[in-house]
Amino acid sequence: MAKGRVLIPSDGPMRLTLKLILTALLASAALTLSACDGKSNGAEDRASARPVLVSQVHFAPQSQTREFVASIRPRVESDLGFRVTGKVVKRFVEVGQRVKAGAVLATLDDTDLKLQKEQADAEYAASNVALMQTSAEETRAVKLRKDGWTAQAALDRARAGAQEARGRSQRAGRAVELAKNSLDYAVLRADADGVVTQTSVEPGQVVAVGAGAIRIARAGEMEALVALPETYVGAAGAGEARLFLWSNPGKTYRAKLRELSPSADPATRNFAARFSILDADPAISLGMSATLQIASQDATPVISVPLSALYNQGQGPALWKVNADGKLSIIPVNVLRYEANTAIVSGALKEGENIVILGVQKLDPNQKVRVIAQN
Repeated sequence: MAKGRVLIPSDGPMRLTLKLILTALLASAALTLSACDGKSNGAEDRASARPVLVSQVHFAPQSQTREFVASIRPRVESDLGFRVTGKVVKRFVEVGQRVKAGAVLATLDDTDLKLQKEQADAEYAASNVALMQTSAEETRAVKLRKDGWTAQAALDRARAGAQEARGRSQRAGRAVELAKNSLDYAVLRADADGVVTQTSVEPGQVVAVGAGAIRIARAGEMEALVALPETYVGAAGAGEARLFLWSNPGKTYRAKLRELSPSADPATRNFAARFSILDADPAISLGMSATLQIASQDATPVISVPLSALYNQGQGPALWKVNADGKLSIIPVNVLRYEANTAIVSGALKEGENIVILGVQKLDPNQKVRVIAQN
């Protein structure tokens, strides 16, 4: 064997065997090189596709929940006042005191009213005496005229006098009733069961007719009073309202809009609204603070996407959609509102389609991507 050469024996069988071995080695090497080249091409294809994080589109009716500070107020709250003028002698109730219908709240000095009542009684008695006398004269005049002993003019005068006496007696009787009522009005009474929420009179104070003296919140239905902004007035009655007391946030009460002010407050530009508490219990007291939550729902389906999914290069907001072939296309959308970490949008998308939610500013149209689904 010479140096640097492979000598093949000249015999026939051994030479054939060596040729077969060399051929097999060369074929194996070719296959190995081919496999390595295939692996290299696959890796290059995967490297050229940009990985993107996607999320599936899901449509749902949009729901917007707003919270407002509310105070518990009675359905009916009225200011009671005296129906006559006078000086307050005594007040019998204090703020927060529960009263029954007919309970005495305060009284006025009734000295002058008693004198008026006595005067009315005296006038009524005098009118009755005059009525008796004129009635008797009328009876005699009728008899004398019938017998022909007097003229028709005398009978007419007797009848006129009796008629005037009857009218005077009637007026005197009404004056007695008015004096009696005025004497009763000197005592202020509760017109219904309730709670005293305000007192505006003190003993010794002179009050005018009809001036508010004591405010009473009637027992019964209670309401939540809130101030609604102008932009939310239209949706206040359409949504479902729930009430949470600050003293017991774990308890939920259902509420329904009962009254909405037709005009805004000139200072705050808010509209006063009253919500009836449908399932009130003894835990709710007047003056409590609460939170009223109103959830309005729109039938139009919308999509909630992360803020990082929005793409805008001066042409309006859009989303990147990943097609079935792995390529990208841009879909314009309409942003309905922004929330803390998401945006509510609508657009030409279908349920279950994939949209890119991260790195949207580095993508190009028709670029091929590799999908990484969001967990």
